[in-house]
Amino acid sequence: MQLVAGRGKHLLDLARHARSRRRGLMLATVAMVAIAFLAPAGLPRIGIITSASVLVALLGVFVILWWRIDLSDRVEETSLANFISEDVLPSFITDEDGVVLFTNRAARVRCDGRVSDTLGGTLKQIFANPSPILNRLQGAVSDAGAAREEIVTRKGHVRLSVHRMSDNRLVWRLEDLQEKAVATRSAAPQLPMLMLGRNDAILSMNEAARALIGRRVKSLDRVLLDPNMRQGVPTDISTDTGRVTVTPCEIDAGAGRRALYFLPIDNPQHTEGWQAIEELPVPLLRVSPSGDVLTYNSSAKFLLGDELRSGVLLSDLMEGLGRSIRDWLRDTLDRRAGQNSEFLRLRRADKEVFVQVTLTPVDTADGPALIAVLNDATELKTLEAQFVQSQKMQAIGQLAGGVAHDFNNLLTAISGHCDLLLLRHDQGDPDYADLVQINQNANRAAALVSQLLAFSRKQTLRPKTIDMRDTLADLTHLLNRLVGERVSLHTSYDPVLPPIRADKRQLEQVLMNLVVNARDAMPEGGQIRVTCEYAELSEPMVRDNATVAAGTYVCVTVSDEGIGIPPDKLQKVFEPFYTTKRTDEGTGLGLSTAYGIVKQTGGFIFVDSIVGKGTTFTIYLPAQDAQEETVEADVVAVEQKVTPAHAEGVILLVEDEAPVRAFASRALRMRGYTVLEADSAEAALETLSDPSLSIDVFVTDVVMPGMDGPSWVQQALKERPDTRVVFVSGYAEDSFGETQSRIPNSVFLPKPFSLTDLAETVHRQLH
Repeated sequence: MQLVAGRGKHLLDLARHARSRRRGLMLATVAMVAIAFLAPAGLPRIGIITSASVLVALLGVFVILWWRIDLSDRVEETSLANFISEDVLPSFITDEDGVVLFTNRAARVRCDGRVSDTLGGTLKQIFANPSPILNRLQGAVSDAGAAREEIVTRKGHVRLSVHRMSDNRLVWRLEDLQEKAVATRSAAPQLPMLMLGRNDAILSMNEAARALIGRRVKSLDRVLLDPNMRQGVPTDISTDTGRVTVTPCEIDAGAGRRALYFLPIDNPQHTEGWQAIEELPVPLLRVSPSGDVLTYNSSAKFLLGDELRSGVLLSDLMEGLGRSIRDWLRDTLDRRAGQNSEFLRLRRADKEVFVQVTLTPVDTADGPALIAVLNDATELKTLEAQFVQSQKMQAIGQLAGGVAHDFNNLLTAISGHCDLLLLRHDQGDPDYADLVQINQNANRAAALVSQLLAFSRKQTLRPKTIDMRDTLADLTHLLNRLVGERVSLHTSYDPVLPPIRADKRQLEQVLMNLVVNARDAMPEGGQIRVTCEYAELSEPMVRDNATVAAGTYVCVTVSDEGIGIPPDKLQKVFEPFYTTKRTDEGTGLGLSTAYGIVKQTGGFIFVDSIVGKGTTFTIYLPAQDAQEETVEADVVAVEQKVTPAHAEGVILLVEDEAPVRAFASRALRMRGYTVLEADSAEAALETLSDPSLSIDVFVTDVVMPGMDGPSWVQQALKERPDTRVVFVSGYAEDSFGETQSRIPNSVFLPKPFSLTDLAETVHRQLH
């Protein structure tokens, strides 16, 4: 039975789809029958007659099915027509081609009895151009089954909705949105309004606009006398009665359209005039010369919040002008202000909001006043702040790089000479403990410089292929000590994770910074969760002005149950020296350091927070291939070779800092090398001018007065192409990495370096 029912339903659907082709099927059947009876005797008439009989039978089946479908559709249409016939809203039933099949009484009244054969022709009495609207809605109803759109017309706002009734039937309903508003209040005067399309074409004008201008116009340039119209700034328009000064206010009306309102400035405080302004979707205030708010509309109340009320001072609502707001109001009234528009910050406690305030002086029966037109400029000021912050970050990064270079030179000399002293003192010496303290504090200072460089992404990373599971396991004990007893730490990771390429020490610094911040966000205790998961993006992920490319990632999240971060501060957490903690509790370098390390590693870091519920930091680190992991293992094996206590070779040491040069020279001579010193690139080239001099390795600083390190080395290698090179610098390797890559047999040693670091690097270059 189910099989028969299923086949019957399939045949019914087939007949429904074939209904549009019934004429062709009938003509084909008649033609086949005619050929069967009129064909000459020599032709295979039996086969033709058989085919014609099959077509006749098939046509009979489809005729019965079509009759059933038409009867079902007529019953459905009749039921729906009876249902909507007395509906208070104008309703139409059409087919998919827009042909009107039924209209109810409200629709005929709404159209004054002028109902066309098509819905588009009928709605021309209401909309200037109904065809695009009907096409948009019909396209949307094909996907969702129902759609609606609100349209601004010259007589008010109208909502047009459509529902699919069957495969070829649509129900349309028309609703005047202003009818409810008119029913609940006395009729308010309209403000002149022009509906603008692309290229400033005027699509429609309301009754007030036609009364003001005196004629129907099709383009905005026929109305404006000044083409450089600005929001809230009085301008002159052309009317049949002459020039009229108005204040323009423009809002987005959707679908590429704009609603342009003209505010009269002759007597805007008049009760009827302000009643019209009350409904304008543009925030407006009427302010006295002393700064008291006299009246305001509902849009201004929504923008400024509960603090807005009659009699409150404008200076109590906003700040950031840089001078007295009362002086600004007075200068505007006296026409002395250089500009009537200013960007100010609202004094709202719940969120950060910036507004553009445009003042227009007016003369009223009660004396002079000002109309303030407000525009929400939060997004604009946020973009401006981000741009300024990026320039500040770049300047701080350049400053940090210069400071780090000089600082690293000092640390190299301090730690280097300390290493030399440690070689002459054993653990039983009274001075040994002091030397160890000097050495340890020099290393701490080097770590501080590295942290300072991290947020500007100018530190030199030592990336290796690592497994995040091992890294997290090794770090768990230290993290448990950091969080204390009132906070519990829970770590988890996928059993199978691809390797990543990163500097393990710096990555551990990122995790420690995030965990410490999570701990500080829970003064009453709670739980911190650190997870490592496999993540595969099939398509690029766009978030927070960043695009994460499709691919495989290791996703690390650190979440807490703390107090959370307010939305207005969330976008600033990665800025250097910005902190939400008290003055004596944070420096503002922790998250900026984490951000710099993650970005320099090639990853992404994002933050999500809900006030009162907690904060989650999410890090995406690109996964590495297994082949790259094998190569890295070979490199590590090479780096672990032990440097012999005594070696031979001739070293040309070029360093402009005398303390660093003195330490490096003594360190290399102690290992058995012959060292030639030069304090500049020019002195080094002069030394190399002797062709009988044999040099095995150049050890040179990168940044020096005059010619820099890579430049003189490239010149020297023209005559000595087989000489090995060791570049040393307090700057990051990335600052000249491209230049170094073009110099054969060269390596980089960052400052500060120890005696052992220098000796091992030179030894590897010689062997």
